[in-house]
Amino acid sequence: MSVRVVVADDQEIVRTGLTMILDAQPGIEVVGQAADGRHAVELARRLRPDVCLFDIRMPLLDGIEATRALAEPDVADPLAVVVITTFDLDEYVYAALRAGARGFLLKDAGPVLLAQAVHAAANGDALIAPSVTARLLAAFAGAGPAATPVQPVEPLTEREEQVLAAVAAGRTNSEVAQQLHITLSTVKTHVTSLMNKLGARNRVEIAIWAHETDRVRRGTHR
Repeated sequence: MSVRVVVADDQEIVRTGLTMILDAQPGIEVVGQAADGRHAVELARRLRPDVCLFDIRMPLLDGIEATRALAEPDVADPLAVVVITTFDLDEYVYAALRAGARGFLLKDAGPVLLAQAVHAAANGDALIAPSVTARLLAAFAGAGPAATPVQPVEPLTEREEQVLAAVAAGRTNSEVAQQLHITLSTVKTHVTSLMNKLGARNRVEIAIWAHETDRVRRGTHR
C-alpha cells in the first residue's frame, strides 16, 4: 500500500514540483494539495494522509501552526508532518520539532532524501536534513530553560549508547547499521528500546536527550 501524502506550499511551481517528485517515487502517492496552511489543515483532517509535507511560510496559517494543529502532543490521533523550507534558520527547526514535526528538510533536498523523509515519517520515525542536524540539535539542547533531562528507566547498554550517538548525529537507521556493522532490524530494536527507556516519542527526542546529557561528545570518543 502506498504512503498517502498531502503537500502544502503557497508557491504553485514548488507545490507542483514536490508532487511530481513524490508521485514518481515507488510506494508514495500524493492525495491532496493545498496553497495555504488553513486549507492544508482542513484537507489533512478530511483525507487523513499518512504524511503531511508542509512549507513553513504559507498564508492564513503558517506551517508551524498547521503542524501544531495536527501533530502536537495534545492532539488526539495526531498526523505525521514533515516540514520543508528554503530557509536554513534554527528557529524554524526548533518551532517545527516542538510543534510535533517528524522531519525537517530544506528545499534543496534531492528526491531520494525527500522520499526517505516521507517513508520515515510514515513509519513513525523522523528524518532531519543531515546538513543541519548536528548544529541544530546541539543548539536545541542549549536553548530555552535548562530543564533537567529525564533519567532512563533502565541504564543504557553500551550498544544503545553507540546507537544513541549515531542517531544524535543525524544518521538514518541504514547509516547506523552500516557504521556499527549490525543489521537494520537490530538498529530498529535498539531505537525502540531507547525510546522506551527515555520516554521519547521519536528519534528526534532521542537526539535532543543525547545533546542535553552530553552523550554525543562522549559517544564520539568511544
